Amino acid sequence: MFASFNKKMTDRIKIRPILKSDNRPVSKIIRKTLEEFNAAIEGTAYTDAETLAMFDAYQDRGSVYYVALLNDELVAGCGINQLQGIDENICELQKMYMKPEARGKKIGRSLILKCLDFAKKAGYKQCYLETFPNMTSAIKLYKKNGFKRIDHSLGNTCHYSCNIWMIKDL
Repeated sequence: MFASFNKKMTDRIKIRPILKSDNRPVSKIIRKTLEEFNAAIEGTAYTDAETLAMFDAYQDRGSVYYVALLNDELVAGCGINQLQGIDENICELQKMYMKPEARGKKIGRSLILKCLDFAKKAGYKQCYLETFPNMTSAIKLYKKNGFKRIDHSLGNTCHYSCNIWMIKDL
């Protein structure tokens, strides 16, 4: 008889800049997550043209998009970009989405910290983000990382369906 053992495997997590070949899996993660949270609507990343070409959307100076791999599988992503429609030196934490199996493993925190580190080095003074009220775990994570709610949107993100706005001094 063969014995079966459940050996606890230590998850291997790697964070790296997005590659062109990541476009399709990242787009899929973004869309599936928005569907999961009933936010697959106009005025969200669901309909952004850049969601299909994330690599290209983050090639400008002052922008970056990181992906997270869990045991060599792409499971999450998050980026920084200049906040459009505002003259101030404010960046936006953008398109932070992850597969359900990646949640609760500190991947989101790692992505946020990596993005905020990039933002500081790029010379941004504040970081802004937008989300939805039903994304309660994400909101808790943002608060834990120093983001504070504000009562109005900033800039021109074209995400008019998002109604939770937060900002953090860098």
